[in-house]
Amino acid sequence: MSRKHAAGGSTPAVHALLEAGVAHTLHPYEHDPASDLSYGLEAAAALGVEPDRVFKTLCAYVDGVLAVAIVPVSGTLDLKALAQALGGKKAEMAPPADAERATGYVVGGISPLGQRRPHPTAIDETVELWDTVFVSGGRRGLDIGIAPADLLTLTRGVAAPLAKES
Repeated sequence: MSRKHAAGGSTPAVHALLEAGVAHTLHPYEHDPASDLSYGLEAAAALGVEPDRVFKTLCAYVDGVLAVAIVPVSGTLDLKALAQALGGKKAEMAPPADAERATGYVVGGISPLGQRRPHPTAIDETVELWDTVFVSGGRRGLDIGIAPADLLTLTRGVAAPLAKES
């Protein structure tokens, strides 16, 4: 998706939601580069929501194909579970440069929405426990509130048990 889009200064993720006509809320916050918290935990604290309700977007290779995993910021990604969810045998984390190049976003601001091209996507099944979840809006300091069903539809994702306690 082109970086040039309507909605004055919005990100490709916001543009994708507007184009799809999907209800969502924007939650900007002041990102603190000096924070000791991970990007996701910083977002949860800034937004005042449970970390289990804020989801991070990770990129991994599943049998050599770049894929996206979306898991709560309170946990970590189980790579074996990701491979299984996407019908593969082996998964390994993608280097940050590969993730940035493939998605068009910077680490800490990678959104599952509005990426340069679609990637096989799996979302931790706990997404379905909430009426609304929060994902990156495409830059550090911006999260999007979205219904889990809409997130699954827009990403063409599958819900599966992906997260393990950190």
